[in-house]
Amino acid sequence: MRSDGYGFRSIPGSEQSVQGGPDPLEGRRILVGICGSIAAVKLPLVVSALAKRGADVRCVLTSSAAQLVSPVALASLSRNRCYLDADQWLHTAARPLHIELAEWAELVLLAPLSATSLGRWVHGLADTLLSSVLLACEAPVLAAAAMNTSMWASGPVQHNWRQLHGFGQVLPLGPTPGVLACDRQGDGRMAEPALLLLGLETLQLWGCQRDWQGRRLLVSAGPTREPLDPARCITNASSGLMGVLLAQAARLRGAEVDLVHGPLAVEPALLEGLRCHSAPTAAAMQQALADLQPQADAIAMAAAVADHRRAQPALHKAAKDEVSMLLTSGWEPVPDLLAELVQRRNQRRDPWPQPILGFAAQSGDVLAAAMAKLARKGCDLLFANPIDRPGSGFSVSLNQGWLLAPGAEPVWLDPAHKLAIAHRLLSALGPLVQR
Repeated sequence: MRSDGYGFRSIPGSEQSVQGGPDPLEGRRILVGICGSIAAVKLPLVVSALAKRGADVRCVLTSSAAQLVSPVALASLSRNRCYLDADQWLHTAARPLHIELAEWAELVLLAPLSATSLGRWVHGLADTLLSSVLLACEAPVLAAAAMNTSMWASGPVQHNWRQLHGFGQVLPLGPTPGVLACDRQGDGRMAEPALLLLGLETLQLWGCQRDWQGRRLLVSAGPTREPLDPARCITNASSGLMGVLLAQAARLRGAEVDLVHGPLAVEPALLEGLRCHSAPTAAAMQQALADLQPQADAIAMAAAVADHRRAQPALHKAAKDEVSMLLTSGWEPVPDLLAELVQRRNQRRDPWPQPILGFAAQSGDVLAAAMAKLARKGCDLLFANPIDRPGSGFSVSLNQGWLLAPGAEPVWLDPAHKLAIAHRLLSALGPLVQR
C-alpha cells in the first residue's frame, strides 16, 4: 500500500538513532535568519545540528545579532559564508543578494524573532538585508519569537504577532515562560533548539497548514508505573516519544494540547507549549483523563498503561526472599482506560462527536489482533504497531503499523519517523472533529 515514506535517523528526545527513511532536512537548503535578542546565543547549536544532518545552511544576521553571536563561528559551523547588512549591496554581485538568498532557500528559520524585526516584517519594511530577504522569500518560514515579557505583552507587539498569523507561508512559534536574560520571570523565552528542529521538520513534512486551529486535543503518552513496594514497580519499555510527538505535531498545526503522561524518556524541551499533566500510575492517569475529557474535541490514547497492578502495594520495602510473593499474589486488573473514554464519550449529549484514536502495541499477527481490539474498544481509529520488528515500537525513533477504522480497509503505514507517523494520524483524526 502507498505511504508518504517520511522517516529519519534521529531526533532530539529519542535515545536511539535508527537507520530508516531519508531525513527530511537532509539536502534541504535552509536559511537561518538571526535577530537581535540574547537568545541568539542558542543558534550556533541549531546551525551545527542542521549541518551534521546534511542540510545546506546559510545564515543572515541583523546588525544587532552580529553583536551577540559571532558571524565567524556561524560560518564555520554552517560551512558557508555568513551574511551581514554590509553585504547587501556588493559591486561584485551579479544579482541583488536579498533576491539571491530568497530564491535559494527551501526552508527559513527566523530565530530569535525580535520585536524590531517582527515590526519590520509585518509592515513591509526592507531597510536591512534580513527584512528584504523575508519580503522577497516564498519559502515556508518558522518564526520563533523571543523578547522581554513586557515587550511581548505590549499592544503593538501582540498586534504584529496576530498579523503574522495571517501570513500563509509562516509557522509562528510563540515564546514560553521562564527566567529571561533580564532576570524577569515570564513569557519571552525562545523555544529550545530541539523544538526549533522539530518545527523545521514539520515544515518539510507538512508545511504551514494550521488545520487544528481552534481545536483542543487530549493526548496520553508514556508508560505507567505500578508500585510493588516503595522501591519496586512494574512498568514497560515505552519512552512516550510517539505520544509527545503527536502532541507537538498537533500544537504546531494550531491545536491546544493537554498531555497526560507517565514517566517519560524524552528531551524536556519537547514538552514546551503543552499543558502537561503528570500521571505516573494507571489510577492517576484514569482520573486525569476523566477530568480533561469534557473539554477535549478529540482524544489520542497513546499511553502504554499497565494491564495489572497490586491491589495493595507493600508499605515497606520487601526483603529479597519476599519479592516472589509480591509477584505471585495480590494482583488485580487495571481498568480499561480507552474503553472508559469511549463509554463516557458515548454518554455525552453534545451535538458533535468526540473522535478517539487508540493505539495498540502488538507482536505476531498484528492486524488480526488489532481488528479484534478495534471491535472490542469501540474507538473511531486504531493505530497498531509491531513491537517485535527491528527499528519499530518502544524506545526507538521509527514506527510503522496498521491504521484501522470501523468499516474501512486497513491502511499500512510504512516505517517512518514517529513525527511523520504523528502527522499522518492527525490528518486521519482531524476530519472526524466536527467543530
